[in-house]
Amino acid sequence: MSPTPDPFTHVELTWIEKRIEHWIRFGHDVSEKILDRRRRVLSFAPGSILAYIRWASNDFGTVVSRIDILRTVHPGEPFSTVPFVRPGGEILLRLSGWPKVERVLRAIDAVEALGIDPTDAAPDHWRHIHNRLIASGEPRPYARDQHSAWLKRRRIAS
Repeated sequence: MSPTPDPFTHVELTWIEKRIEHWIRFGHDVSEKILDRRRRVLSFAPGSILAYIRWASNDFGTVVSRIDILRTVHPGEPFSTVPFVRPGGEILLRLSGWPKVERVLRAIDAVEALGIDPTDAAPDHWRHIHNRLIASGEPRPYARDQHSAWLKRRRIAS
């Protein structure tokens, strides 16, 4: 009998001050495993939405600034691989370069300012932000009526 596949998505976080910083901007983990003083692994249930930020520098400045907003997958679902995320996830947004990362962080703040948990925002909103910023456009802000429509659509689908 084969073992049951692990249903969780595991994200490794690293913090070496001013050198490597991987952190979760939003998302609801179900468990945490501390590996050592600088590393830990957070686990997320299938279907969770999370924002994962990776930043690294060297003696000459920043070398990596990246944000990924992912939906964690159920066992057997297709997924894209993302460094330090096992097995991977459905990519809703993937941007690099600090100016774009900063704009995404402001968009997350704007969703929170509406009193909405970013994990509950419509996945299409994160895709929209990705597409607009890739094309050097201005993304539309998330709106309460858009959120209400998303919640109704999600309720009907389940």
